[in-house]
Amino acid sequence: MVLIAAAVCTKAGKTIVSRQFVEMTKARIEGLLAAFPKLIPTGTQHTFVETDSVRYVYQPLERLYMLLITTRASNILEDLETLRLFARVIPEYCRSLEETEIAENAFSLIFAFDEIVALGYRESVNLSQIRTFVEMDSHEEKVYQAVRQTQEREAKNKMREKAKELQRQKMEASRKGGKHTTFASTGGFGSSTGYIPTPSVGDTANVSNDVKPPSYTPATASVPRGMKLGNKGKDVESFVDQLKSEGENVITSVKNSISQPGTKTPAIKPDIDDVHLRLEEKLIVRMGRDGGVQQFELLGLVTLHVGDERWGRIRVQLDNKDTHGVQLQTHPNVDKELFKLRSQIGLKQPSKPFPLHTDVGVLKWRLQNTDESLVPLLINCWPSEAGDGSCDVNIEYELAHTNLELVDVNITIPLPMGCTPLVGECDGTYIHEARRNQLVWNVPLIDVSNKTGSLEFNAPKAIPNDFFPLAVTFSSKSSYASIKITEVALVDDETPVKYSVESVLFPDKYEIV
Repeated sequence: MVLIAAAVCTKAGKTIVSRQFVEMTKARIEGLLAAFPKLIPTGTQHTFVETDSVRYVYQPLERLYMLLITTRASNILEDLETLRLFARVIPEYCRSLEETEIAENAFSLIFAFDEIVALGYRESVNLSQIRTFVEMDSHEEKVYQAVRQTQEREAKNKMREKAKELQRQKMEASRKGGKHTTFASTGGFGSSTGYIPTPSVGDTANVSNDVKPPSYTPATASVPRGMKLGNKGKDVESFVDQLKSEGENVITSVKNSISQPGTKTPAIKPDIDDVHLRLEEKLIVRMGRDGGVQQFELLGLVTLHVGDERWGRIRVQLDNKDTHGVQLQTHPNVDKELFKLRSQIGLKQPSKPFPLHTDVGVLKWRLQNTDESLVPLLINCWPSEAGDGSCDVNIEYELAHTNLELVDVNITIPLPMGCTPLVGECDGTYIHEARRNQLVWNVPLIDVSNKTGSLEFNAPKAIPNDFFPLAVTFSSKSSYASIKITEVALVDDETPVKYSVESVLFPDKYEIV
């Protein structure tokens, strides 16, 4: 079978997407596509038509045609099977079989077409493999990205701490400079008199040897220039109020109070020890609106950070109570036999220490399945059309894994443009973001004591398809795979070492389509 081209065109003959698999001129393919509508026979049920040089194999898709152009020598049965696979790919990337929707997702369709046919010959792939190949999903890349994001976060935290330290030193230097001027003006007792001298212009630049009596002024008569409040703050506040009135969710930061002379701002240090372990898990969930799991994937990573060379030669004891069947994989430098026999993470060469001041990935795991029982949080969205052209929408959640505690759960529901929903009942809080055309349902905590909840609202001038896809975000300190760090000890004498553990579970993509 030699496939010349694949195209999606309207029944009027307009080509929306076309992909050629063999070398040919633009005029040639345009001539073949333009001739197709005139060759379709009327009153027959055939789905192919032949000319002297090519064969057209097509399948109607509502108001469109999925069209394959092959040579006459190709096997018609293989042509029809390939055509069916092409037709199944289109709904995978387009929500509706409309011309505008096909045009918006043209590049995704072309990438999928290239996975079906290579150099004119059909590849042995199915729909699931096509989806995976197009997404170019790589577990190694995700692990690399996770480690890189962790390093970037730590670098940003160190940068903020350094900026705070420099700011604190600058404030202390300015305070010390003010005290020195007061001491020179009052002969060493200015700091205990309770008054602040007001030097004239040039006094701070030239400190003369002749001590002059200070001229005292009330504290309200002199306001430092840097502390004077202007109209700029009012402009910012009015701008924030305007954004809030337009439906924008604006988070205002708390203003820092001016520290008094002699006080120091304590530096905020993260609560971590010289041996710090981070357990990070990412969820990728894609469920259908009518039920069923289209994609479920769990990616886990344990990183080790050693901040002192005394604790470089250590072993980490794990407690693995996983019941889901995750696939564990250790770093190549980690002793695999030690991990299998004793669930300990240690280097193959015990005499060598772990790298210092570096986040090292020592263990990763993966779980991929389409079993609905693996999904921790089930979302059921039920839109129904009302008689007045509006939609009544009922959404409910259910925590399927009661051992998890999900914090700050946000369920984002898309809305039609210009729609203002009328919310009836809501467990939790909601925000209507008019500028983004979405309704955000927030639940602060979902656990075993609050494992179900619902939201009901009415959306005028809407249809059921307008409320998909739903997106879900949350964070959790619970481990999905039930893998915990129980002990860290030295290699030589197994002396326990003080350590800290940070565990986080969050969705990389969690949607109902």
